[in-house]
Amino acid sequence: MGDIMMHKKMITVALFFILTGVFLTPGFAQTPGESLKKAFPRLKFDEISPSNIKGIYEVISPNGIVYYSPETESLIVGEIIARDGRNLTQDKQQEILTASIRGKMKDIPSDKAISIGKGKHTVMEITDPDCPYCRRASGFFSKRTDVTRQVFFYPLSSHPNAADKVLYIFCAKDMAKAYEEAMTGKLDDMTFKICEDPQARELLNVHKDVAERLGVRGTPFFFVNGQTAVFGADIPRLEKLLRDGK
Repeated sequence: MGDIMMHKKMITVALFFILTGVFLTPGFAQTPGESLKKAFPRLKFDEISPSNIKGIYEVISPNGIVYYSPETESLIVGEIIARDGRNLTQDKQQEILTASIRGKMKDIPSDKAISIGKGKHTVMEITDPDCPYCRRASGFFSKRTDVTRQVFFYPLSSHPNAADKVLYIFCAKDMAKAYEEAMTGKLDDMTFKICEDPQARELLNVHKDVAERLGVRGTPFFFVNGQTAVFGADIPRLEKLLRDGK
């Protein structure tokens, strides 16, 4: 009788392990996270979850997204492209950054931005007057009347004249007009008077700080209707977001 009861207990325990995914092979199987930590103990990561490829796991780390195969204990560095051309890795990165930025927006001093337009859609813009992609996006928005733009500047070190152009804009009586001059190339001859106003330079530092707090390292960047981040001059995506009201 005792042997029968012991046998039933063993069956019950085995079923528990099988149903809960703990006991898949002889011995105790590791979770993908445990396997990753064992194989790559120096890798810091925030989350691991199944990817779109069977047996491959998406690993979100402070340095970006990588993929892990528990079966071969291998890290895969690269991007996953779907058959329809979508970059799934990039989509996930934007999703993560958008969530992070959305949480930081409440601390952004919107009153320090240059306001352009009075449309129903709001777009926060981080830009550089000498960035060709920024100028392309600016041209797109300049043709719309349904957008209110909140512009912050982040002049890149690769554009040595950009900061002086931003200071010129800050010192102008009509900053929106000066912005358009800069973004359409009218300041490229650099014949304007360089602004030496300390308050303008202080404002430039505020604008740079906004970009850095949000984790933006390149231009242009847009945050549409307080919901969706767009990195780069992705005009089709901006058009769709404005059309859908997102």
